[in-house]
Amino acid sequence: MRNRYNLLQDSSMPQFIIGIDTGGTFTDFVIVDRKGTLNRWKVPSTPSDPSRAIIQGLNDVLGDCLGEPIEIIHGTTVGTNAFLERKGAETCLITTRGFEDVLFIGRQARPALYDLYAQKPRDIISRDAVLGVKERCNAKGEVLVKLDSQELDRCVEFIKEMSAQSVAVCFLHSYLNGENEERLGRFLEKKGLKVCLSSRLLPEFREFERTSTTVINAYLGPVVGNYIRSLEKRLPRASIMVQLSGGGCLPAAMVDDMAVATILSGPAGGVLASLALGKSLGIKNILTFDMGGTSTDVSLCPGQLVYTRDYKIEGFPINLPVIDVHTVGAGGGSIAWIDRGGLLKVGPQSAGADPGPICYGKGEEVTVTDANLFLGRLRADRFLGGRMGLQIDRVRKGIGELGSKLGLTPIETAIGIIRLVNLNMVQALRKVSMERGYDPREFHLISFGGAAGLHALSVAQELGISRVIIPHMAGVFSAQGLASSDLVFEASKGLFWKSSIHDVLVLKNAISGLEKAVMTQARSVLSRQKQQVNISSFVDARYLGQSFEITVPFKDGWQEAFHKEHKRLYGYSISQGVIEVTAVRTRLQVIREREGPFSQESPADDIHLFNKANPDSIAFEFSDIIFEKGPKRVAVIDRDVMPAGTLLKGPFLIVDDFTTILILEGWSVAKCNSHLIAFKDVIFNEN
Repeated sequence: MRNRYNLLQDSSMPQFIIGIDTGGTFTDFVIVDRKGTLNRWKVPSTPSDPSRAIIQGLNDVLGDCLGEPIEIIHGTTVGTNAFLERKGAETCLITTRGFEDVLFIGRQARPALYDLYAQKPRDIISRDAVLGVKERCNAKGEVLVKLDSQELDRCVEFIKEMSAQSVAVCFLHSYLNGENEERLGRFLEKKGLKVCLSSRLLPEFREFERTSTTVINAYLGPVVGNYIRSLEKRLPRASIMVQLSGGGCLPAAMVDDMAVATILSGPAGGVLASLALGKSLGIKNILTFDMGGTSTDVSLCPGQLVYTRDYKIEGFPINLPVIDVHTVGAGGGSIAWIDRGGLLKVGPQSAGADPGPICYGKGEEVTVTDANLFLGRLRADRFLGGRMGLQIDRVRKGIGELGSKLGLTPIETAIGIIRLVNLNMVQALRKVSMERGYDPREFHLISFGGAAGLHALSVAQELGISRVIIPHMAGVFSAQGLASSDLVFEASKGLFWKSSIHDVLVLKNAISGLEKAVMTQARSVLSRQKQQVNISSFVDARYLGQSFEITVPFKDGWQEAFHKEHKRLYGYSISQGVIEVTAVRTRLQVIREREGPFSQESPADDIHLFNKANPDSIAFEFSDIIFEKGPKRVAVIDRDVMPAGTLLKGPFLIVDDFTTILILEGWSVAKCNSHLIAFKDVIFNEN
């Protein structure tokens, strides 16, 4: 069900729209002016205070213009890092008496079934921080025991005793009737307490998932909120939006209540940009490959975004729709180490921005970046456009010492590091493709992130992928996606509808209520200028008796679409089976008017559009690179001097200010307008 409305938006137009992606190693900027012109920048991240890198970068690129009205769309790792380091707010959980242990029991799943030394993830809150209260709602949504004033007072005393900064409230069956939760929430808010109600955040069934999501949101809300408010104070002329894991952004003022939705904030921007680029090139099926300094994020888009509600962070589920991104600890800063058995390992630990790889000047542990520099695949004089020199002598010493412990030569050690990190990334791409029923050979790989260009073709070759696209702004591509992100408002509602006994009008009425709710949300932050929006609605459906659902768009023929998707995923469908809907969803997307970052370009597979370039027409140097088969002298070409339409045959190295691209033997690269497209085994027409 899709509708179009007009909303009102503030008429004051910003001079610049800026996408800012804070990563573990670097903070990336893409600046779009009113004409749609794009500029880029990158500075080292400042993990102790991410806003310092942001202010530094904005001063670098805007200078005196920093006082002008600007709009920032920010992808932040503040919430993710606070959770992983368990540095969230002091939080307590108030739940129905008898259900105090739901968060700690979980699903009793054992991801490592035969591991005798497996350890449970660290708790988010202690068991002592959970209070069970006397209240009850049954499975039909009927209130059996109303929350009385005595229990309300007991909650306040408990919160004071625990010195809690934030309160999560999750009552049994409150997804059907949130009356008791709302009563407690209003009472605590009048006392000046920060409260997160599951009936507002996630009114859907499954107690463990709902409790986990609510507690994580309460735990991260004050941390993310304080960070954003601090950034707003330092940038008084900026309108700040925060990217969400589901692919849209929200005004900063609303992020406190949705902090859990920022867990995949930055990676979501890269997937959005990849999808837009794929469409501009006429490509439907894409795999995204985002390798930064700390991790690699991969996702699959078969012509559209793919969402999941099965995302887990350290074993704790977040049951909100997020873009299906799989992350592995494989980045340029991933540390090479030796395990107890004497085997070489790479990651998931990272040297980060501080101290960073050995070649940065302070690090002491060998990383993937160091291995690439040692093998000649990185140019020490061109890193960050020459702003940051790399120290090759320190790298030679570090790799030599690591190799001696392994009984390997320095070259064998460096090549081994590259092999291992590539294998980790190949496995990640298989997880989002083959394990989802897709053949990666039918997809184009879009490679971006500062470190991706050195590994993309090796990874693609291992998977049988024959086309790799390296965008013009590959080094800051996630930030480019953030700069083009739209405002999105979402709502969901749990219900149990059966095709055998219920009329479809029940679903339509439930969705109508959600549409009104998201419209109200949107109007609360938009004013004055008319703006177009799209509303899309979905249902979570399953065959009666099944345990898990498939989300399909709610429109004419949605039941047939469910049967078809079920067959694609599981190999069969039950055309006459009873369909049960467990939840309905609505998503409102505000289409913000701006110059698009991606123009319509030549189709990526039209090789005949490109000609074999005359080497004399392109300025290049030579450099020695060590491959697995041995050293080879190859050309080093500056990406900016490659004219559009160029087609060159590997091996060679392409250098850019914020990324370096290694073209392997057997591959060729065409420059399609501003983007590079690598082809496997291209046959040149010598005529």
